[in-house]
Amino acid sequence: MLPPASALLEWYDRHRRALPWREALRDPYRIWLSEVMLQQTTVAAVTPRWRRFLERFPTVQALAAAPWPEVAEEWAGLGYYARARNLHACAQAVAARGGFPDTVEGLRALPGIGAYTAAAVGAIAFDRPVVPLDGNVERVTSRVEAVQEPLPGARPRLAALAQGWMAQAAAVARPADFVQALFDLGATICTPRKPACGICPWQGGCAGQRAGIAESLPRKVAKRARPVKAGIHFLLVDAQNRILLRRRPPSGLLGGMLGLPGTPWREAAWSIPEALEHAPALLPWQALPGEARHGFTHFELRMTLLAAAAPPGLNAEGEWLTAEAAALALPGAMQRLMVLAEPVLSQGLAERPAPVASRRRRAPLLGDAE
Repeated sequence: MLPPASALLEWYDRHRRALPWREALRDPYRIWLSEVMLQQTTVAAVTPRWRRFLERFPTVQALAAAPWPEVAEEWAGLGYYARARNLHACAQAVAARGGFPDTVEGLRALPGIGAYTAAAVGAIAFDRPVVPLDGNVERVTSRVEAVQEPLPGARPRLAALAQGWMAQAAAVARPADFVQALFDLGATICTPRKPACGICPWQGGCAGQRAGIAESLPRKVAKRARPVKAGIHFLLVDAQNRILLRRRPPSGLLGGMLGLPGTPWREAAWSIPEALEHAPALLPWQALPGEARHGFTHFELRMTLLAAAAPPGLNAEGEWLTAEAAALALPGAMQRLMVLAEPVLSQGLAERPAPVASRRRRAPLLGDAE
């Protein structure tokens, strides 16, 4: 039984979430920016960053004209820095053509815009009758239609089913509202655990609820364990308590971002003598206690930190920033290292540190991550 779009739209009119990117209806720049930021990030985390990003880059033209380091700095902490590089490239393409295309096909042709983002911007900004398949829509669709085939294999079927619902919404000229209603239903009612089926506007037509399997859907293929990679990084602090940072190469993970100098990341553990070949200066380095962990999509990263005081007149390649400035500029993985650095930055190194070793020759520059 086809769930009635009218019931969902009536519910949405009463209970829609107050999201800032909905305040400026039909602004493709703000909608596109929100969709890119919301990938792998929560609404609560995105909302203040979305506002701040717009204060700095209020239009797509302003974003296109901004130097990449400024964009990277503003993106720090939002993760997945390839998204920021694609965002910048897309803004430049949009500015060059004089604005956003208003079709899904046109949006899909822009650099860095995939099928989901093209559908989301096309539907919400331009009322195109297409349903973007995000996690919320996957969950709602699998439950309403009682699809027990596991993800990711079930995605084509779920997309087709969700698209089939759109005909009703398009008939009343509300494709944008219907898509956002699906998002809100999944986020607030049809939640991953303990869905509120009793107050769902589609409970009467939900096959999963009738069969008593709604909460177990969608089914998912068990994920393989992610490999673990290791790295050792270096905290070099000068007399003004500033930290030496280096900008990473433009390609690769965290490309173009500032970071603490260190080794490449690899699955084999690093020995201290090996790691010191990547140190930014020939100094006695002190191992700090603890381990910083950060999860990337395809691997788990574990990092340790060596610290040293920079002697006067040291000529080390990089940028010297205060801890406060570094906190704003560093990506999430590097901010986890900064937690290990807090005792040194607040109290200084031990008066008589026990150095782990020092190199006898000048080290090469920081290698890029794999």
